[in-house]
Amino acid sequence: MGQAEWDLWAGSTAMARRVYLHIGLPKTGTTYLQTLMWNNHDVLAGQGILLPGDSRRQHLWASGVVREDPNLGRRSPEAPAAWDRLTAEINDWDGTAVVSHEFFAAASTEQVRRAFSELGGAEIHVVVTARDTLSLVTARWQELVKNGSTMPIDEYPRSDGTDPLNVWGWGTLDLADVLHRWGASLPADRVHVLTLPKPSEPRETLWLRFAALLGIDPTTCVTEGSKQNESLGVVEVELLRRVNGDLDGFTSAKDRGTWIRGYLAQGKLVPRRGERFWPSHERVDELRTRGERIVEDVVAGGYHVIGDVRDLRTPADLPARRHPDSVTDAELSAAASAVIAAMMSDVQRLTRENRALRRAAAEASESPARVSIARRVVRRVRWWT
Repeated sequence: MGQAEWDLWAGSTAMARRVYLHIGLPKTGTTYLQTLMWNNHDVLAGQGILLPGDSRRQHLWASGVVREDPNLGRRSPEAPAAWDRLTAEINDWDGTAVVSHEFFAAASTEQVRRAFSELGGAEIHVVVTARDTLSLVTARWQELVKNGSTMPIDEYPRSDGTDPLNVWGWGTLDLADVLHRWGASLPADRVHVLTLPKPSEPRETLWLRFAALLGIDPTTCVTEGSKQNESLGVVEVELLRRVNGDLDGFTSAKDRGTWIRGYLAQGKLVPRRGERFWPSHERVDELRTRGERIVEDVVAGGYHVIGDVRDLRTPADLPARRHPDSVTDAELSAAASAVIAAMMSDVQRLTRENRALRRAAAEASESPARVSIARRVVRRVRWWT
């Protein structure tokens, strides 16, 4: 832990009853921080810090409740009650509580005020992890492609407006706008902006900054197994974007998350470690200009910045990177061939496993006491064949 982080942590150990709402931004280390917190759920509780609910998914659902998502019930019958469950736990807790999901960022000013009013008079703090606008939009676009989109990079985001139901638009990307909406009814010193570490800084710097702010002793936390949301290379993202255009029947959030994002993108394409990319030169200039205005607003707002506010600016000199339009048919063909070969290996392995399960089920079915078990096994494996 660096001296600045230690000083901040040491000054935070006197526990008042407070709630930290970590609201994003997306693609700013949110998955990494959330994984660390959930992996250390009991350790945090022992330090007087509540992570309410029993999974990150409930915080996702809670963000949907706050943003008044009319389709939230399709995710789970439990989803519409998620915010009430979290606030009930928080309001019964005497120490510090933290809620974390990046989709909260899209909430309107009125929705934010309503959410604050349900936190039982706690001292509320808003925490926003942030990065420069160009790298943020570039990373978020490839995440959109991982979720089934065919939108070209230079068209993202398509609309300049904000909408609480659109978690892919500027409502979760424009740091200044997010701070205005979430900080409208709070003193500026209770709105905290954590910049991402510089490339030269240790990976755990973000965690140390976050832990220091919340009063977590990071030396007691297990950091192994922390999860980061890794990015696609330029060939891989263009291949996936084109595949998305040919997919049929992957319309639900669960199917997109399981098969497009999980199996194909994270499982087969991310491990190829492809080249990084940028939008067009014209789009880079547009995003840099917008980013400069955002940084000016952050400074003028007097928010508590942890890290270097200059890291929120897009550098004047950027490393040369390709545009997805530059990907050739030969590159796409080579990548597709490798991915298909890997998928064939999966099919072979699963087929062999399923045959073995069928044999085991047939043998079990010979015993009357195991008939019901065998039937359940057969029904389970039929899905794969």
